[in-house]
Amino acid sequence: MDEKVKMINGELYKANDEELFRERQTAKRALYQFNSLHPDEIEKRDDIIRSLFGKVRDNFFIEPPFHCDYGYNIYIGENFYSNYNCTILDCAKVLIGDNVLFGPNVNLFTAGHPINFEVRNEGFEYALPIVIGNNVWIGGGAIINPGVTIGDNVVIGSGSVVTKNILSNSIAVGNPCKVIRIILDTDRLHKDNCY
Repeated sequence: MDEKVKMINGELYKANDEELFRERQTAKRALYQFNSLHPDEIEKRDDIIRSLFGKVRDNFFIEPPFHCDYGYNIYIGENFYSNYNCTILDCAKVLIGDNVLFGPNVNLFTAGHPINFEVRNEGFEYALPIVIGNNVWIGGGAIINPGVTIGDNVVIGSGSVVTKNILSNSIAVGNPCKVIRIILDTDRLHKDNCY
């Protein structure tokens, strides 16, 4: 079994594999162009993302600079917005629902490394998918780790480090990120609740 198949299947694999290196270089070249375009060249930026990502919908906006490993494992829903300095290490699938907002400096890491140093020193790593539901707001500086699922209608507080799944209809904050409360209908009346 080749390293790319192992990567996609969530098994230990070697990222320094020639095929994977070439694919990362392809993504880097595309993102170099994306990140270097004049601010008014939005259509050209969008075309690069459409050709790089696994799936995009009609309405999305990604502020440069943006970085990812491969691109083809990223699937974004309708009305996606990512603020500056987003990094997505998409060694496994990253599924992002509709109406999702990322603050600046949000990082999604599907890639991880073995705890055992001997295995790690042999160059092995692993990747687990990240799933983000619909109507999610992820605050600036948040980190989403491998294998995490974030439900629908969730707010992740700025600077949070998400290591476990987050239930739908909740506000979660901290390091490690934990649910602090459920979102209520009365929250629609409070504009000063910022996380």
